[in-house]
Amino acid sequence: MNTAPNSKIDFASLWQSVKSRRRLYAKVLGITFVLACIYALSLPKSYTCEVMLAPELSMTSSRTSLTALASSFGLKMGTSSVGNEALFPTLYPDLMNSVDFKTSLFPVKVHKKDSTRVMTYYDYLLTEQKQPWWSSLIGGILNGISSIFPVDSAQLAKANKKEVDPFRLTKKQTAIVNSLKRKIVCDVDKKTMVITIQVHDQDPWIAATMADSVKARLQDFITQYRTGKARKDLEYQKKLFAETKREYDRARQLYAEFADANQDIILQSVRTKQVDLENEMQLKFNAYNAVANQLQAAKAKVQEETPAFTTLQSATVPVKPVGPKRKRIVLMALFLAFCCTTAWAFYKDNLLKPLLGIS
Repeated sequence: MNTAPNSKIDFASLWQSVKSRRRLYAKVLGITFVLACIYALSLPKSYTCEVMLAPELSMTSSRTSLTALASSFGLKMGTSSVGNEALFPTLYPDLMNSVDFKTSLFPVKVHKKDSTRVMTYYDYLLTEQKQPWWSSLIGGILNGISSIFPVDSAQLAKANKKEVDPFRLTKKQTAIVNSLKRKIVCDVDKKTMVITIQVHDQDPWIAATMADSVKARLQDFITQYRTGKARKDLEYQKKLFAETKREYDRARQLYAEFADANQDIILQSVRTKQVDLENEMQLKFNAYNAVANQLQAAKAKVQEETPAFTTLQSATVPVKPVGPKRKRIVLMALFLAFCCTTAWAFYKDNLLKPLLGIS
């Protein structure tokens, strides 16, 4: 391949090549415009609802944030230990993309903007999604082919009603989970740690409903995680409290019964027995009192570990659709058609190689 460094582009010839094919341009651009309009108008509208949260971070989390930020610039600040905060906000997007989290959204009750019929989010995604006409056409053809072969309707109904098992999803459930990865997006600002949740859907009401549900479920999951150990300690303290109270009540009952039965007896052995029972009751009371204090401390610990979230932007029903960008689709199609037609015209007039500097 040789290039001609001193060659000049003949703009007059290029313009004449384009001008001589005005009818061709009119036909190509006209047909492209019609097809692009049909394509763009066939795409269903989509709406986006955005929710923003600011999580409460512990001191350990704040130090970890600074360490992570310094590491991104190649610096090292002390230890990189995460400490007690293993679930850092930057991991929230990975959490929301997990199969367990996605399938937990299936039972959420939703209804469309112009309908009062309540259904699960899974059923809505499975049966209520609008498709372009060509998808419906292809689906009809495939259904016609599949109808040739006998299918056990009872077995099919059983498969559709099968409960969701994240360990073993069906093909339809897997397809719904994959679609949720595009419909529900979580992003975390690494500087401010602000969590942004975006839900895309064809119905504005469902987009807002699911945005609020996703926010609530994310908060609940993080709260359950952060307070997990404290809640286990609290349950243990409750059991210990019930046991020590039962032992104290039993010791008090024994002492009271013995004292009532031996009020007029002055034998030393009886007095010794009464003192022993009183001391035993006091020991049980001291243990009961100590456990009661520990129980209150455990309750306070659960409250202390419960994270707080500040809602910077609540879920609201979107008014205007965000897609499809029909004007942009039509303009891009016309631009590509014009470029392809022009390249073909230059090729037919042997102007393409000189234009590219190819001899």
